[in-house]
Amino acid sequence: MSSGQNSGGLMSSAGLVRYFDSEDPNAIRIDPRSVVATGAFFGIAVLLLQFFA
Repeated sequence: MSSGQNSGGLMSSAGLVRYFDSEDPNAIRIDPRSVVATGAFFGIAVLLLQFFA
């Protein structure tokens, strides 16, 4: 590859890194453990409903 060509790898991802690193004070913050616990709860609930229905 010649030195004049830009592969765009690092430069194209730099904007995404800056976007996702920004903190929005109005954003909803959810603890990742809460998301996992809710998913596990619904999964167990579905299994129990299939077992008893």
